[in-house]
Amino acid sequence: MNISAELRRRFESALATLTDDPAEYAALVRPAQNTQFGDYQANCAMPLAKKLSDKPRDVAAKIVENLDVSDLCETPEIAGPGFINLKLRTDWLTEQVNAVTHDDRLGVKPVANPQTIVIDYSAPNVAKPMHVGHLRSSVIGAALYKILTFQGHKVISDNHIGDWGTQFGMIIYGYKNFLNPEAYKADAVTELARLYRLVNILSDYHENVNEKLPSAKQRLQEFEQQLADAEANSDPAEKSAKKKLKKLRAGVTSQEKAVQSLQQSIEKFEADPELKELADNHPDIARLARLETAKLHSGDEENRRLWDEFLPACLTALQKVYDRLGVSFDHTLGESFYDPMLGEVVEALEAKGLASESKGATCVFLDQFEAPFIVRKSDGAYNYATTDLATIQYRVNEFNADAMLYVVDSRQGDHFKMLFETARKWGHDKNFQHVNFGTVLGKDRRPFKTRAGDTVGLESLLDEAVNRAYQIVTENDKSKPNGPELDDATRKDVAEKVGIGGVKYADLHINRESDYVFDWDQMLATNGDTATYMQYSYARVNGIFSRGGFDRETIRNSNATIQLQEPAERELALALLKFGEAIDDAASELRPHLLTSYLFETANKYSTFYEQCSVLKSEGDVQQSRLLLCDLTCRVLQQGLALLGIETCERM
Repeated sequence: MNISAELRRRFESALATLTDDPAEYAALVRPAQNTQFGDYQANCAMPLAKKLSDKPRDVAAKIVENLDVSDLCETPEIAGPGFINLKLRTDWLTEQVNAVTHDDRLGVKPVANPQTIVIDYSAPNVAKPMHVGHLRSSVIGAALYKILTFQGHKVISDNHIGDWGTQFGMIIYGYKNFLNPEAYKADAVTELARLYRLVNILSDYHENVNEKLPSAKQRLQEFEQQLADAEANSDPAEKSAKKKLKKLRAGVTSQEKAVQSLQQSIEKFEADPELKELADNHPDIARLARLETAKLHSGDEENRRLWDEFLPACLTALQKVYDRLGVSFDHTLGESFYDPMLGEVVEALEAKGLASESKGATCVFLDQFEAPFIVRKSDGAYNYATTDLATIQYRVNEFNADAMLYVVDSRQGDHFKMLFETARKWGHDKNFQHVNFGTVLGKDRRPFKTRAGDTVGLESLLDEAVNRAYQIVTENDKSKPNGPELDDATRKDVAEKVGIGGVKYADLHINRESDYVFDWDQMLATNGDTATYMQYSYARVNGIFSRGGFDRETIRNSNATIQLQEPAERELALALLKFGEAIDDAASELRPHLLTSYLFETANKYSTFYEQCSVLKSEGDVQQSRLLLCDLTCRVLQQGLALLGIETCERM
């Protein structure tokens, strides 16, 4: 049962005679921040009193008079300016928690109206190793997939990999001109990644020399001329003139820094004679790489053969990381899958009057955006916009999708706004959502990179997490009062679960829209809001059964019942009954951190219960009751962590 939802329903009925929009005010029924005021609190009387021009306490009294919660709650109390405090009846709580002990779904009812939801997440470019930038999309998307599926929706995951874009032209050009055959034979993906980086570096160098630096110098001259004119022709004592001069001087400074940065980048590149020689020998590399892409897309036999050769090894490398992360997909339909559909998409948009030509390109113009949504470039090539529209059409026609969620970083916000608006105008009026997220930062609060300045590889990051976890697990095991309990194979298994779980949880417990600092020590800490603490809590509960010689399933299937006699027992039972609320909140907001917050709070409630209510030293019905509470805690923690893609350990 979702207690919050049930209380809001009751309040909505009570508010119906006072307002035309009772749901708006019923939504203000929330768990109490301070348990001394009760379990839940309704803060709706104050805003409603303003609308009714009445006293808040009088409005609260009218609400309570109409409110029917006697089967759930003790008599509601009005406090302060009009807060309505609610304390659940202990006998009702006892009945509910006992029902949940025998429920495989832990009291979480499936949604009444399940939908077909497509979640698009991870989506790396193939032929390049996955890096830390792919972590957030992968783990957030996988968690939402599990949460929504657990709710009862039909969820379809699709990894829309980049297997057809410009990077393949760069790789093919690199393969034809710079290949190290021995390295390619030893590790094809690593060599292809090197070729991609090399072509990219050479292309950037030529762009810096031939375009960016001359352009920056031109802008600097323009700013300097504007500043000189302003200094000569304005009165510096005038407020508007001072403001203008300050702005122009800032512009000059900014452009000087831009020129200096480009010059330093060029000088650093040219200091490497090997790179400089390659650049001199390939002055038109960017255009030629784009030509290789065009040849691939037009069906060139050699480029298609190379693409067919590269792809299997690249997909195998990606799958290796996904297996390590415990992330999977129902479909992996990359850009190449949709390539045959792109021409028809543009024709359909043109036929509907949505797309028109502008400066040689085919564009969709949307009222709320200055820039057009380009669906075919002036050279006739298609782009991400075209592919994404084809993807939407396919998901509607083949999956009969009601909703489509795109777990992509926040920088792509404008693209998705334009994509969704174009799709709706085209006739696909579905529930589209950009599930955006922030950036993984290093301790310097800049994007997380290696000491060499490269983006951190995801596979090496996972290796590091597991190695650090192994050291922690080993030290903890050796320091146990009665000596080590785990053999080395078990330590390694625990380390894998703790390390990978720590990486995932560090990401998921942050509001997804926020950036977060990647901190190894904090991530693997055994206290605080970490996966390690959750996994330890689960193992500690299991330890009670192990030390007492009890079997959890036997206890669960006995005639024992939970008795809530101590405050800590009642608090833990209430926390366990809120599991459904946490699931519903995380799903409705598409924010996994709402589930992690619940699990952390529940683990803390268990810690208090553990300290105040002895299990193994108690006897009879009290002991059986507490063992049932322990078992239910285990099941909730395990299920909650599983929905986040995090494994638990029986012993740690």
